[in-house]
Amino acid sequence: MFGFRSSVKKVAGLLLAGLMASGAVAVQAQVTHRTRRESSANRKARIARTTAETYDHRYEVAGGGGYMRFKSGSLLQRNNEVTFWMTGTYFLNPKLGIIGEVRGAYGNAKIANNLGSPVTLPFNPQISQYPFLGGVAYRVYAKEKIAVTVTGEGGAALGKFDGDAKGFQSKDIGVWQDATKPAFALGANFDYNFYPNIAFRVSPTYLATFFRLDPLDLTHGPQSTIQNNFGVNVGIVYRFGKIK
Repeated sequence: MFGFRSSVKKVAGLLLAGLMASGAVAVQAQVTHRTRRESSANRKARIARTTAETYDHRYEVAGGGGYMRFKSGSLLQRNNEVTFWMTGTYFLNPKLGIIGEVRGAYGNAKIANNLGSPVTLPFNPQISQYPFLGGVAYRVYAKEKIAVTVTGEGGAALGKFDGDAKGFQSKDIGVWQDATKPAFALGANFDYNFYPNIAFRVSPTYLATFFRLDPLDLTHGPQSTIQNNFGVNVGIVYRFGKIK
C-alpha cells in the first residue's frame, strides 16, 4: 500500500511539474509576442518621425554635375556636353516648393558635319550654354529613404558658340548665333536619403532652348528653331530650416 501511495504521489508531482512548465512556456510566448508587437509599433513610429523630420525642412540646396545631348546648329549632329547645376528650393509646405536654378553645359560642335559650309576646321570648336531658371517643384512620393519630385522651370539661356572658332563667325560654320534666348525645363528628382537633411539625387531632365542662326546665314537651314535637349544630372542635396 505504501508503495502504491508513493507511486501516486510521484505521478501527481510529474503532472504538476508538467502543467507548471506548460504555463511558463505559455506566459513566455505571450510576453515574446507582446514584445515583438511593441517592437514593430516602435519601428513604425520611428519611421514616421524620421519621414516627418526629412520633409519638414523649409530650405533645400543642391548641386552637382551631369550629361546632356545638344544640337548646336540646324544641320549639325548632336554633340555630348558635360554639365554643372546648382539649385535652391523654398518649400511652402512638405510637397510644394519654389525653385531657382543655374546650369552650365560644355561641349564641342561637330563642324565636320556642317553641310554646305565653305569653311573646314581641323577641330570642333568648344561651345557652352548657361540656363538661368525658376519654377516650381512638387513631391509626388515621400518615404523615409526615397522621394520623387517633379519640376517645371522657365527662364533664359545664354549661348556662346563661336568664341573658339579661331576668328570665324557663327554664320561661317553653321552654329547658333551668340545670344540670350528663352528656355524652359521639365524634370524629375529621385532622392535617396542618407539622413533627414542629406540625400543623393539623380535627375533626368529635358531642356528646351530657342537659339537661332545668324540672320546673314542663308546656307545652314531654318533661322528659327527649338532645341530639344535631354540629359541627366546627379549630385548632393542638403536640407535645413523648418516649415513648422
